[in-house]
Amino acid sequence: MKADLIFINGEVITVDDQNRIVDCVAIKANQIIATGSYNDIEHTITQDTKVFDLEGKSLLPGFIDAHAHFTIYGTNSLGVDCTSSGIQSIQDLLEAIQKKCMETPKGQWVRATGFNEHTIAEKRYPTREELDSISKDHPIILIRKCNHFSFVNSKGLEVANIDATTKDPNGGIFERLADGRLTGKLIENAHMQMLEYANFTKEELRKGLKLASKEFIKAGITSVHDAGAYGDGADTFRIMQEAVNAKEIDVRIYAFVCSLTNSHLFVRKMSESGAITGLGNERFRIGPAKLFTDGASVGPTIATRETYSHDQNNFGLLYYSQEELNEILGNAHAKGFQVTAHAQGDRAIEMLLDCIEKALENQPRENHRHRIEHAGIASPDLQRRMKELGVVPIPNPAFIYVNGDKYSEYYGDRVNVMYPCWDYIEQDIIAAYGSDAPVITLNPLLGIHAAVNRQAWNGQPIGNRQKVSVLDAIRGYTINGAYASFEENIKGSIEIGKLADFVVLSESILDCDLNKIKDLQVVLTVVDGEILYDPNSQRETVESAV
Repeated sequence: MKADLIFINGEVITVDDQNRIVDCVAIKANQIIATGSYNDIEHTITQDTKVFDLEGKSLLPGFIDAHAHFTIYGTNSLGVDCTSSGIQSIQDLLEAIQKKCMETPKGQWVRATGFNEHTIAEKRYPTREELDSISKDHPIILIRKCNHFSFVNSKGLEVANIDATTKDPNGGIFERLADGRLTGKLIENAHMQMLEYANFTKEELRKGLKLASKEFIKAGITSVHDAGAYGDGADTFRIMQEAVNAKEIDVRIYAFVCSLTNSHLFVRKMSESGAITGLGNERFRIGPAKLFTDGASVGPTIATRETYSHDQNNFGLLYYSQEELNEILGNAHAKGFQVTAHAQGDRAIEMLLDCIEKALENQPRENHRHRIEHAGIASPDLQRRMKELGVVPIPNPAFIYVNGDKYSEYYGDRVNVMYPCWDYIEQDIIAAYGSDAPVITLNPLLGIHAAVNRQAWNGQPIGNRQKVSVLDAIRGYTINGAYASFEENIKGSIEIGKLADFVVLSESILDCDLNKIKDLQVVLTVVDGEILYDPNSQRETVESAV
Protein backbone atom coordinates (compact mmCIF):
# COMPACT_ATOMS: atom_id res chain seq x y z
CA MET A 1 0.00 0.00 0.00
CA LYS A 2 1.31 3.44 -0.96
CA ALA A 3 1.28 6.36 1.46
CA ASP A 4 -0.23 9.80 1.07
CA LEU A 5 1.78 11.25 3.97
CA ILE A 6 5.05 10.18 5.58
CA PHE A 7 6.59 11.63 8.72
CA ILE A 8 10.29 10.84 9.22
CA ASN A 9 13.18 11.64 11.57
CA GLY A 10 10.93 12.14 14.54
CA GLU A 11 10.28 10.95 18.06
CA VAL A 12 7.13 8.99 17.26
CA ILE A 13 5.61 8.01 20.60
CA THR A 14 3.38 5.12 19.61
CA VAL A 15 1.69 4.50 23.01
CA ASP A 16 1.36 0.85 22.03
CA ASP A 17 1.56 -1.99 24.55
CA GLN A 18 5.37 -1.72 24.63
CA ASN A 19 5.50 2.09 24.59
CA ARG A 20 7.70 1.88 21.49
CA ILE A 21 9.44 5.01 20.23
CA VAL A 22 10.05 4.90 16.48
CA ASP A 23 11.28 7.31 13.80
CA CYS A 24 8.59 7.27 11.14
CA VAL A 25 4.89 6.82 10.41
CA ALA A 26 3.07 6.44 7.08
CA ILE A 27 -0.57 7.35 6.37
CA LYS A 28 -2.95 6.35 3.59
CA ALA A 29 -6.25 8.24 3.47
CA ASN A 30 -7.39 8.28 7.12
CA GLN A 31 -5.41 5.30 8.43
CA ILE A 32 -1.93 4.51 9.65
CA ILE A 33 -0.35 1.94 7.32
CA ALA A 34 3.22 1.64 8.63
CA THR A 35 5.45 2.64 11.55
CA GLY A 36 9.08 2.06 12.44
CA SER A 37 12.38 3.07 10.89
CA TYR A 38 12.78 4.68 7.48
CA ASN A 39 13.61 1.25 6.07
CA ASP A 40 10.30 -0.07 7.43
CA ILE A 41 8.20 2.55 5.65
CA GLU A 42 10.28 3.35 2.56
CA HIS A 43 8.30 0.92 0.38
CA THR A 44 5.14 3.02 0.86
CA ILE A 45 6.64 6.14 -0.73
CA THR A 46 5.78 7.24 -4.27
CA GLN A 47 6.46 10.43 -6.19
CA ASP A 48 3.07 11.71 -4.99
CA THR A 49 3.75 11.03 -1.31
CA LYS A 50 4.31 14.08 0.88
CA VAL A 51 7.25 13.55 3.20
CA PHE A 52 7.61 15.63 6.36
CA ASP A 53 10.91 15.86 8.20
CA LEU A 54 10.09 16.13 11.91
CA GLU A 55 13.69 17.07 12.78
CA GLY A 56 13.49 15.26 16.10
CA LYS A 57 10.15 16.69 17.20
CA SER A 58 7.65 14.53 19.09
CA LEU A 59 4.72 13.03 17.21
CA LEU A 60 2.02 11.62 19.49
CA PRO A 61 -1.47 10.18 19.06
CA GLY A 62 -4.02 12.96 18.99
CA PHE A 63 -4.91 14.01 22.52
CA ILE A 64 -8.20 12.65 23.87
CA ASP A 65 -9.73 14.93 26.47
CA ALA A 66 -11.83 12.49 28.51
CA HIS A 67 -13.80 15.20 30.29
CA ALA A 68 -14.48 18.66 28.89
CA HIS A 69 -17.56 20.77 28.35
CA PHE A 70 -17.11 21.26 24.64
CA THR A 71 -20.34 23.15 24.00
CA ILE A 72 -19.91 25.41 27.03
CA TYR A 73 -16.34 26.18 25.99
CA GLY A 74 -17.65 27.52 22.70
CA THR A 75 -20.62 29.48 24.02
CA ASN A 76 -18.47 31.09 26.72
CA SER A 77 -16.62 32.89 23.96
CA LEU A 78 -19.85 34.67 23.00
CA GLY A 79 -20.05 36.62 26.27
CA VAL A 80 -17.70 38.54 28.57
CA ASP A 81 -14.52 36.58 29.30
CA CYS A 82 -13.56 37.27 32.91
CA THR A 83 -10.16 35.67 32.38
CA SER A 84 -9.18 38.53 30.07
CA SER A 85 -6.09 40.43 31.16
CA GLY A 86 -8.15 43.59 31.03
CA ILE A 87 -10.33 42.49 33.96
CA GLN A 88 -8.33 43.03 37.12
CA SER A 89 -10.96 44.58 39.41
CA ILE A 90 -14.69 44.71 40.08
CA GLN A 91 -14.80 48.03 38.23
CA ASP A 92 -13.13 46.47 35.17
CA LEU A 93 -15.68 43.65 35.29
CA LEU A 94 -18.66 45.97 35.56
CA GLU A 95 -17.42 48.09 32.67
CA ALA A 96 -16.99 45.01 30.46
CA ILE A 97 -20.49 43.78 31.29
CA GLN A 98 -21.94 47.26 30.72
CA LYS A 99 -20.31 47.39 27.28
CA LYS A 100 -21.89 44.02 26.46
CA CYS A 101 -25.27 45.33 27.60
CA MET A 102 -24.99 48.23 25.19
CA GLU A 103 -24.48 45.74 22.34
CA THR A 104 -27.37 43.52 23.42
CA PRO A 105 -31.11 44.15 22.81
CA LYS A 106 -33.11 44.84 25.96
CA GLY A 107 -34.60 41.75 27.54
CA GLN A 108 -31.87 39.42 26.24
CA TRP A 109 -29.37 37.74 28.55
CA VAL A 110 -25.92 39.19 29.07
CA ARG A 111 -23.45 36.54 30.22
CA ALA A 112 -19.99 36.73 31.79
CA THR A 113 -17.96 33.58 32.44
CA GLY A 114 -14.73 32.46 34.07
CA PHE A 115 -14.99 34.74 37.10
CA ASN A 116 -12.48 34.03 39.88
CA GLU A 117 -12.66 36.17 43.00
CA HIS A 118 -9.09 35.22 43.92
CA THR A 119 -7.68 37.01 40.87
CA ILE A 120 -9.70 40.22 41.34
CA ALA A 121 -8.10 43.09 43.27
CA GLU A 122 -10.95 43.25 45.78
CA LYS A 123 -10.91 39.45 46.39
CA ARG A 124 -14.70 39.36 46.46
CA TYR A 125 -17.79 38.75 44.39
CA PRO A 126 -19.79 41.59 42.86
CA THR A 127 -23.05 42.40 44.64
CA ARG A 128 -26.54 42.18 43.22
CA GLU A 129 -26.78 45.95 43.54
CA GLU A 130 -23.60 46.43 41.49
CA LEU A 131 -25.02 44.25 38.72
CA ASP A 132 -28.32 46.13 38.91
CA SER A 133 -26.46 49.41 38.45
CA ILE A 134 -25.36 48.24 35.00
CA SER A 135 -28.79 47.39 33.67
CA LYS A 136 -32.30 46.80 34.89
CA ASP A 137 -33.46 45.90 31.38
CA HIS A 138 -31.10 42.97 30.76
CA PRO A 139 -30.98 39.79 32.82
CA ILE A 140 -27.28 39.42 33.73
CA ILE A 141 -25.54 36.23 34.84
CA LEU A 142 -21.92 36.05 36.00
CA ILE A 143 -20.65 32.46 36.17
CA ARG A 144 -17.75 31.50 38.42
CA LYS A 145 -14.89 29.62 36.75
CA CYS A 146 -15.83 26.31 38.46
CA ASN A 147 -19.28 26.52 36.83
CA HIS A 148 -20.97 25.58 40.11
CA PHE A 149 -21.86 29.13 41.22
CA SER A 150 -23.33 32.17 39.53
CA PHE A 151 -24.41 35.71 40.33
CA VAL A 152 -27.47 37.36 38.79
CA ASN A 153 -29.03 40.78 38.90
CA SER A 154 -32.63 41.50 39.90
CA LYS A 155 -33.81 41.14 36.31
CA GLY A 156 -32.26 37.67 36.15
CA LEU A 157 -34.10 36.62 39.31
CA GLU A 158 -37.32 38.06 37.89
CA VAL A 159 -36.99 36.14 34.61
CA ALA A 160 -36.52 32.90 36.57
CA ASN A 161 -39.45 33.70 38.91
CA ILE A 162 -37.19 33.61 41.97
CA ASP A 163 -37.95 35.78 44.99
CA ALA A 164 -37.43 35.75 48.75
CA THR A 165 -40.18 33.13 49.17
CA THR A 166 -38.61 30.65 46.74
CA LYS A 167 -37.39 27.50 48.46
CA ASP A 168 -33.86 26.21 47.93
CA PRO A 169 -33.74 23.27 45.48
CA ASN A 170 -32.25 19.94 46.52
CA GLY A 171 -28.47 20.27 46.37
CA GLY A 172 -28.61 24.02 45.90
CA ILE A 173 -28.81 27.32 47.77
CA PHE A 174 -30.17 30.77 46.98
CA GLU A 175 -27.86 32.85 49.17
CA ARG A 176 -29.73 35.24 51.47
CA LEU A 177 -28.94 38.06 53.83
CA ALA A 178 -29.88 37.84 57.50
CA ASP A 179 -33.27 39.45 56.74
CA GLY A 180 -34.03 36.88 54.03
CA ARG A 181 -33.32 39.07 51.00
CA LEU A 182 -31.63 37.34 48.07
CA THR A 183 -28.05 38.38 47.35
CA GLY A 184 -28.16 37.12 43.76
CA LYS A 185 -25.57 34.40 44.45
CA LEU A 186 -26.72 30.96 43.30
CA ILE A 187 -24.93 27.89 44.64
CA GLU A 188 -24.76 24.46 42.97
CA ASN A 189 -28.20 23.20 41.89
CA ALA A 190 -29.69 26.70 42.27
CA HIS A 191 -27.10 27.83 39.71
CA MET A 192 -27.73 24.80 37.48
CA GLN A 193 -31.46 25.52 37.38
CA MET A 194 -30.87 29.17 36.50
CA LEU A 195 -29.01 27.98 33.39
CA GLU A 196 -32.32 26.70 32.04
CA TYR A 197 -33.41 30.35 31.73
CA ALA A 198 -30.03 31.75 30.67
CA ASN A 199 -29.69 29.22 27.85
CA PHE A 200 -28.51 29.91 24.29
CA THR A 201 -30.36 29.95 20.98
CA LYS A 202 -29.74 27.30 18.34
CA GLU A 203 -27.77 29.82 16.29
CA GLU A 204 -25.59 30.72 19.27
CA LEU A 205 -24.94 27.05 20.00
CA ARG A 206 -23.90 26.32 16.41
CA LYS A 207 -21.58 29.33 16.43
CA GLY A 208 -20.10 28.26 19.77
CA LEU A 209 -19.50 24.71 18.56
CA LYS A 210 -17.53 25.97 15.56
CA LEU A 211 -15.38 28.16 17.79
CA ALA A 212 -14.78 25.32 20.25
CA SER A 213 -13.74 22.92 17.49
CA LYS A 214 -11.13 25.38 16.24
CA GLU A 215 -9.62 25.86 19.71
CA PHE A 216 -9.56 22.15 20.58
CA ILE A 217 -7.84 21.29 17.30
CA LYS A 218 -5.33 24.09 17.92
CA ALA A 219 -4.51 22.45 21.28
CA GLY A 220 -3.91 19.07 19.60
CA ILE A 221 -7.16 17.56 20.90
CA THR A 222 -8.62 15.29 18.23
CA SER A 223 -11.29 13.63 20.38
CA VAL A 224 -13.33 14.99 23.28
CA HIS A 225 -15.71 13.39 25.74
CA ASP A 226 -18.32 16.13 26.07
CA ALA A 227 -19.50 16.12 29.70
CA GLY A 228 -22.69 18.14 29.33
CA ALA A 229 -24.00 21.61 28.59
CA TYR A 230 -26.61 24.11 29.74
CA GLY A 231 -30.34 23.83 29.30
CA ASP A 232 -32.27 20.98 27.71
CA GLY A 233 -29.79 18.21 26.99
CA ALA A 234 -31.85 16.83 24.12
CA ASP A 235 -31.74 20.11 22.20
CA THR A 236 -27.98 20.42 22.65
CA PHE A 237 -27.53 16.78 21.63
CA ARG A 238 -29.51 17.37 18.45
CA ILE A 239 -27.73 20.59 17.55
CA MET A 240 -24.32 19.02 18.11
CA GLN A 241 -25.20 16.16 15.74
CA GLU A 242 -26.42 18.64 13.14
CA ALA A 243 -23.12 20.52 13.39
CA VAL A 244 -21.15 17.27 13.03
CA ASN A 245 -23.19 16.24 9.99
CA ALA A 246 -22.63 19.67 8.47
CA LYS A 247 -18.87 19.19 9.01
CA GLU A 248 -18.68 22.25 11.24
CA ILE A 249 -16.91 20.24 13.95
CA ASP A 250 -13.54 18.60 13.29
CA VAL A 251 -13.09 17.05 16.74
CA ARG A 252 -14.47 13.55 17.31
CA ILE A 253 -17.16 13.65 20.01
CA TYR A 254 -18.18 11.10 22.64
CA ALA A 255 -21.28 12.83 23.96
CA PHE A 256 -22.47 12.31 27.52
CA VAL A 257 -26.17 11.97 28.14
CA CYS A 258 -26.13 14.90 30.54
CA SER A 259 -27.42 18.40 31.01
CA LEU A 260 -26.28 20.75 33.74
CA THR A 261 -29.94 21.50 34.48
CA ASN A 262 -31.98 18.64 35.97
CA SER A 263 -29.62 16.02 34.54
CA HIS A 264 -31.81 13.18 35.85
CA LEU A 265 -34.65 14.18 33.49
CA PHE A 266 -32.46 13.88 30.38
CA VAL A 267 -30.98 10.59 31.59
CA ARG A 268 -34.46 9.16 32.12
CA LYS A 269 -35.63 10.43 28.73
CA MET A 270 -32.68 8.87 26.91
CA SER A 271 -32.89 5.64 28.91
CA GLU A 272 -36.39 5.13 27.53
CA SER A 273 -35.54 6.22 23.98
CA GLY A 274 -33.97 2.95 22.81
CA ALA A 275 -30.56 4.54 22.20
CA ILE A 276 -27.58 3.30 24.24
CA THR A 277 -23.90 4.07 24.76
CA GLY A 278 -21.84 3.43 21.62
CA LEU A 279 -24.50 4.31 19.07
CA GLY A 280 -23.05 6.49 16.34
CA ASN A 281 -19.88 6.56 14.29
CA GLU A 282 -16.24 7.65 14.47
CA ARG A 283 -17.26 11.34 14.42
CA PHE A 284 -20.12 11.34 16.93
CA ARG A 285 -20.97 8.63 19.40
CA ILE A 286 -23.35 8.45 22.37
CA GLY A 287 -21.42 8.21 25.62
CA PRO A 288 -22.40 7.48 29.22
CA ALA A 289 -25.47 8.56 31.15
CA LYS A 290 -24.26 11.13 33.68
CA LEU A 291 -25.53 12.80 36.84
CA PHE A 292 -24.05 15.35 39.24
CA THR A 293 -23.62 14.06 42.80
CA ASP A 294 -21.72 16.88 44.51
CA GLY A 295 -20.06 20.24 43.98
CA ALA A 296 -16.84 21.99 43.06
CA SER A 297 -13.42 21.24 44.50
CA VAL A 298 -12.63 24.96 44.83
CA GLY A 299 -16.13 26.07 45.84
CA PRO A 300 -15.57 24.27 47.99
CA THR A 301 -18.80 22.25 47.88
CA ILE A 302 -17.68 18.66 47.29
CA ALA A 303 -19.25 16.01 49.54
CA THR A 304 -16.65 14.65 51.98
CA ARG A 305 -16.65 11.96 54.66
CA GLU A 306 -14.75 14.25 57.04
CA THR A 307 -15.17 17.99 57.45
CA TYR A 308 -13.10 20.43 55.45
CA SER A 309 -9.76 21.31 57.00
CA HIS A 310 -10.58 25.04 57.06
CA ASP A 311 -14.25 24.65 58.11
CA GLN A 312 -15.08 22.08 60.75
CA ASN A 313 -18.83 22.39 60.09
CA ASN A 314 -18.74 21.76 56.36
CA PHE A 315 -19.21 18.40 54.61
CA GLY A 316 -20.23 19.86 51.25
CA LEU A 317 -23.42 19.34 49.23
CA LEU A 318 -25.13 16.35 47.63
CA TYR A 319 -27.53 16.54 44.69
CA TYR A 320 -29.19 13.15 45.17
CA SER A 321 -29.87 10.61 47.90
CA GLN A 322 -28.41 7.12 47.58
CA GLU A 323 -31.84 5.77 46.65
CA GLU A 324 -32.30 8.36 43.89
CA LEU A 325 -28.83 7.68 42.51
CA ASN A 326 -29.45 3.93 42.51
CA GLU A 327 -32.77 4.30 40.75
CA ILE A 328 -31.69 6.73 38.01
CA LEU A 329 -28.29 5.29 37.09
CA GLY A 330 -29.35 1.73 37.93
CA ASN A 331 -32.11 1.99 35.33
CA ALA A 332 -29.69 3.46 32.77
CA HIS A 333 -27.30 0.54 33.42
CA ALA A 334 -30.15 -1.95 32.98
CA LYS A 335 -31.01 -0.33 29.64
CA GLY A 336 -27.45 -0.84 28.39
CA PHE A 337 -25.80 2.50 29.12
CA GLN A 338 -22.34 3.09 30.44
CA VAL A 339 -23.01 5.21 33.54
CA THR A 340 -21.04 7.89 35.31
CA ALA A 341 -21.40 10.88 37.62
CA HIS A 342 -19.56 13.98 38.67
CA ALA A 343 -18.18 12.85 42.04
CA GLN A 344 -15.40 14.92 43.59
CA GLY A 345 -15.50 14.24 47.32
CA ASP A 346 -14.84 10.84 48.89
CA ARG A 347 -18.42 10.69 50.18
CA ALA A 348 -19.80 11.25 46.68
CA ILE A 349 -17.37 8.72 45.18
CA GLU A 350 -18.46 6.15 47.76
CA MET A 351 -22.11 6.73 46.92
CA LEU A 352 -21.44 6.28 43.20
CA LEU A 353 -19.49 3.08 43.81
CA ASP A 354 -22.36 1.79 45.96
CA CYS A 355 -24.73 2.62 43.10
CA ILE A 356 -22.58 0.81 40.51
CA GLU A 357 -22.14 -2.21 42.77
CA LYS A 358 -25.91 -2.45 43.29
CA ALA A 359 -26.59 -2.10 39.57
CA LEU A 360 -24.15 -4.89 38.75
CA GLU A 361 -25.66 -7.13 41.42
CA ASN A 362 -29.11 -6.64 39.94
CA GLN A 363 -27.99 -7.03 36.34
CA PRO A 364 -24.42 -8.30 35.85
CA ARG A 365 -22.56 -7.04 32.78
CA GLU A 366 -19.00 -7.68 31.65
CA ASN A 367 -16.87 -4.86 30.28
CA HIS A 368 -19.29 -2.13 31.35
CA ARG A 369 -16.51 0.44 31.89
CA HIS A 370 -18.67 2.58 34.17
CA ARG A 371 -16.84 5.77 35.05
CA ILE A 372 -16.32 8.33 37.79
CA GLU A 373 -15.84 11.89 36.57
CA HIS A 374 -13.06 13.66 38.51
CA ALA A 375 -12.93 11.25 41.47
CA GLY A 376 -11.22 14.02 43.40
CA ILE A 377 -10.49 12.58 46.85
CA ALA A 378 -9.87 8.94 45.94
CA SER A 379 -8.64 7.27 49.13
CA PRO A 380 -7.13 3.76 49.07
CA ASP A 381 -10.38 1.99 50.06
CA LEU A 382 -12.18 3.69 47.17
CA GLN A 383 -9.39 2.81 44.76
CA ARG A 384 -9.70 -0.85 45.74
CA ARG A 385 -13.41 -0.77 45.03
CA MET A 386 -12.80 0.89 41.64
CA LYS A 387 -10.47 -1.98 40.78
CA GLU A 388 -12.87 -4.67 41.99
CA LEU A 389 -15.81 -3.17 40.11
CA GLY A 390 -13.91 -2.39 36.89
CA VAL A 391 -14.61 1.33 37.11
CA VAL A 392 -12.70 3.90 35.02
CA PRO A 393 -11.82 7.08 36.96
CA ILE A 394 -11.38 10.34 35.04
CA PRO A 395 -8.93 12.51 37.05
CA ASN A 396 -8.00 16.09 36.20
CA PRO A 397 -4.24 16.44 36.82
CA ALA A 398 -4.17 20.10 35.79
CA PHE A 399 -6.42 20.91 38.76
CA ILE A 400 -3.37 20.24 40.93
CA TYR A 401 -1.42 22.95 39.12
CA VAL A 402 -4.24 25.50 39.07
CA ASN A 403 -5.87 24.83 42.47
CA GLY A 404 -3.29 22.91 44.51
CA ASP A 405 -2.66 25.69 47.02
CA LYS A 406 -6.39 25.92 47.77
CA TYR A 407 -6.68 22.14 48.02
CA SER A 408 -4.04 22.12 50.77
CA GLU A 409 -6.07 24.74 52.64
CA TYR A 410 -9.43 23.03 52.19
CA TYR A 411 -8.51 19.34 52.46
CA GLY A 412 -5.18 19.11 54.32
CA ASP A 413 -3.43 15.74 53.99
CA ARG A 414 -6.16 14.48 51.69
CA VAL A 415 -4.28 16.18 48.83
CA ASN A 416 -2.05 13.10 48.85
CA VAL A 417 -4.91 11.08 47.31
CA MET A 418 -6.44 13.78 45.13
CA TYR A 419 -6.44 12.79 41.45
CA PRO A 420 -4.01 9.98 42.39
CA CYS A 421 -2.47 9.16 39.01
CA TRP A 422 0.38 7.04 40.39
CA ASP A 423 -1.91 5.02 42.65
CA TYR A 424 -4.08 4.17 39.66
CA ILE A 425 -1.06 2.84 37.78
CA GLU A 426 0.11 0.87 40.82
CA GLN A 427 -3.38 -0.60 41.28
CA ASP A 428 -3.62 -1.41 37.55
CA ILE A 429 -6.64 0.87 37.19
CA ILE A 430 -7.04 2.46 33.77
CA ALA A 431 -7.54 6.21 34.32
CA ALA A 432 -8.24 8.65 31.49
CA TYR A 433 -7.30 12.30 31.92
CA GLY A 434 -9.61 15.25 31.30
CA SER A 435 -9.27 19.02 31.48
CA ASP A 436 -12.82 19.99 32.51
CA ALA A 437 -12.44 22.98 30.20
CA PRO A 438 -13.59 25.72 30.34
CA VAL A 439 -13.27 25.38 34.13
CA ILE A 440 -9.53 25.55 33.46
CA THR A 441 -7.47 25.67 30.28
CA LEU A 442 -8.05 22.87 27.78
CA ASN A 443 -4.28 22.51 27.14
CA PRO A 444 -3.39 18.77 27.50
CA LEU A 445 0.28 19.67 27.92
CA LEU A 446 -0.55 21.42 31.19
CA GLY A 447 -2.32 18.24 32.32
CA ILE A 448 0.71 16.14 31.43
CA HIS A 449 2.99 18.67 33.14
CA ALA A 450 0.90 18.53 36.32
CA ALA A 451 0.74 14.72 36.38
CA VAL A 452 4.53 14.54 36.03
CA ASN A 453 5.46 17.31 38.49
CA ARG A 454 2.57 17.43 41.03
CA GLN A 455 3.17 21.07 41.88
CA ALA A 456 0.78 23.98 42.20
CA TRP A 457 1.26 27.10 40.10
CA ASN A 458 3.33 28.64 42.92
CA GLY A 459 5.74 25.67 43.06
CA GLN A 460 4.14 24.12 46.15
CA PRO A 461 4.41 20.29 46.09
CA ILE A 462 0.98 18.63 46.20
CA GLY A 463 1.12 14.90 46.93
CA ASN A 464 4.54 14.06 45.49
CA ARG A 465 3.79 10.33 45.68
CA GLN A 466 1.36 10.71 42.80
CA LYS A 467 3.99 11.80 40.23
CA VAL A 468 4.03 9.72 37.07
CA SER A 469 6.43 9.38 34.14
CA VAL A 470 5.99 11.40 30.97
CA LEU A 471 5.01 8.29 29.03
CA ASP A 472 2.42 7.32 31.63
CA ALA A 473 0.97 10.83 31.55
CA ILE A 474 0.75 10.68 27.75
CA ARG A 475 -1.14 7.38 28.03
CA GLY A 476 -3.63 9.11 30.31
CA TYR A 477 -4.35 11.63 27.57
CA THR A 478 -4.43 9.18 24.65
CA ILE A 479 -5.01 5.41 24.76
CA ASN A 480 -6.71 5.48 28.17
CA GLY A 481 -9.19 8.04 26.87
CA ALA A 482 -9.92 5.74 23.94
CA TYR A 483 -10.46 2.88 26.39
CA ALA A 484 -12.91 4.98 28.43
CA SER A 485 -15.07 5.33 25.30
CA PHE A 486 -14.66 1.69 24.09
CA GLU A 487 -12.60 2.92 21.13
CA GLU A 488 -9.08 1.69 21.88
CA ASN A 489 -9.18 -0.54 18.78
CA ILE A 490 -9.48 2.42 16.42
CA LYS A 491 -7.56 5.28 18.05
CA GLY A 492 -5.39 6.38 20.97
CA SER A 493 -2.07 5.01 19.69
CA ILE A 494 0.13 5.10 16.59
CA GLU A 495 -0.44 1.58 15.24
CA ILE A 496 -1.19 0.07 11.86
CA GLY A 497 -4.90 0.14 11.04
CA LYS A 498 -5.82 2.90 13.47
CA LEU A 499 -7.19 6.29 12.57
CA ALA A 500 -4.59 8.83 11.49
CA ASP A 501 -5.19 11.27 14.36
CA PHE A 502 -2.03 12.75 15.84
CA VAL A 503 -0.23 15.83 17.03
CA VAL A 504 3.30 17.17 16.51
CA LEU A 505 4.96 19.20 19.26
CA SER A 506 7.52 21.96 18.99
CA GLU A 507 10.29 19.74 20.37
CA SER A 508 10.93 16.41 22.08
CA ILE A 509 8.65 15.95 25.07
CA LEU A 510 10.85 13.11 26.35
CA ASP A 511 14.05 15.18 26.33
CA CYS A 512 12.74 18.53 27.51
CA ASP A 513 13.06 19.81 31.07
CA LEU A 514 10.18 18.33 33.09
CA ASN A 515 9.38 21.76 34.48
CA LYS A 516 8.88 23.09 30.96
CA ILE A 517 6.46 20.52 29.55
CA LYS A 518 3.61 23.03 29.88
CA ASP A 519 5.54 25.44 27.65
CA LEU A 520 5.70 23.09 24.67
CA GLN A 521 3.62 24.09 21.66
CA VAL A 522 1.48 22.16 19.21
CA VAL A 523 2.82 22.74 15.70
CA LEU A 524 0.63 20.32 13.75
CA THR A 525 -2.72 18.60 14.34
CA VAL A 526 -3.94 15.85 12.02
CA VAL A 527 -7.41 14.28 12.05
CA ASP A 528 -8.40 11.51 9.65
CA GLY A 529 -5.11 12.00 7.80
CA GLU A 530 -5.90 15.66 7.13
CA ILE A 531 -3.76 18.50 8.49
CA LEU A 532 -6.19 20.77 10.31
CA TYR A 533 -3.83 22.96 12.30
CA ASP A 534 -0.54 24.22 10.95
CA PRO A 535 0.43 27.61 12.44
CA ASN A 536 2.33 30.09 10.34
CA SER A 537 2.37 27.75 7.34
CA GLN A 538 4.85 25.47 9.09
CA ARG A 539 4.13 22.76 6.56
CA GLU A 540 6.31 24.53 4.00
CA THR A 541 9.24 24.54 6.40
CA VAL A 542 9.08 20.87 7.38
CA GLU A 543 8.12 19.28 4.08
CA SER A 544 11.03 17.89 2.10
CA ALA A 545 11.40 16.35 -1.30
CA VAL A 546 11.20 12.58 -1.72
